[in-house]
Amino acid sequence: MTPADYDYLRKFLKERSGLDLSPDKQYLVESRLLPLARKASLPGIPDLVLKIRNGDGRLATDVVEAMTTNETFFFRDKIPFDHLHETIIPGLIQARAARKSLRIWSAASSTGQEPYSIAMCLKEMGAALAGWRVEIIATDLSQDVLEKCKAGVYSQFEVQRGLPIQLLMKYFTQAGDVWQLNADIRAMVQFRQLNLLQDFSHLGTFDVIFCRNVLIYFDQDTKAVIFERMAKGLEADGTLLLGAAESVVGITDAFRPISDRRGLYQLNPARSGRAMGGLMPQPLKVAAAR
Repeated sequence: MTPADYDYLRKFLKERSGLDLSPDKQYLVESRLLPLARKASLPGIPDLVLKIRNGDGRLATDVVEAMTTNETFFFRDKIPFDHLHETIIPGLIQARAARKSLRIWSAASSTGQEPYSIAMCLKEMGAALAGWRVEIIATDLSQDVLEKCKAGVYSQFEVQRGLPIQLLMKYFTQAGDVWQLNADIRAMVQFRQLNLLQDFSHLGTFDVIFCRNVLIYFDQDTKAVIFERMAKGLEADGTLLLGAAESVVGITDAFRPISDRRGLYQLNPARSGRAMGGLMPQPLKVAAAR
């Protein structure tokens, strides 16, 4: 791959997906795109670049998907899901007692493990959410990835990563060498294709937004724009969850970190102008589903 090819791909990927590749990431591009070039019966990446330049839309989409499909696993990092179960949802149950509805957005669902982990977490809360309307919206840039999400089928390796055995036996059915999520868990999640670079106000407002381990690939200006849009789509007392290596500090003042809750943020009332309830109410005692 020539320097000109790499420069073109860097600009192309940033425009199409927000992925901001530094000059020293050529090895990463080669490792992900060489298999794609071979699959398309092309001699190498320069030929792949030429076809994209000449308007091959399908190949362009394949390149974006190959470069933006990131690793994920069930209950990744665990702590955010502990906060969701023990503090965030119990606090929202108190705050939303009148309307009995919750909306949660998984903003980079990848192959589905995050939104389905959220769904299982809520299912485990049993009677505490009985009679509630709960929406989990999961979005991703890749249509191919979303099709895998909808199927809810995972390999033995995938279910062994982060998924407690009791939840595997409770919410999955084995079929040969794979495991499929039960229909009741799959039905809790709505999957939609979405590019975070584009306006997403049509999704409405949410009580909780998971946006973990995706913004690390964007430049500062792009992150700032996305954070501003998310601030407009979060309820006044809602919670934003970022990845362990991510932060709003130095990027936006639309959010402020929640004390002693790594990776959790709420709207900055000085910026939002919206009245907020008390941060992180004391958790309720929640009955787990039997």
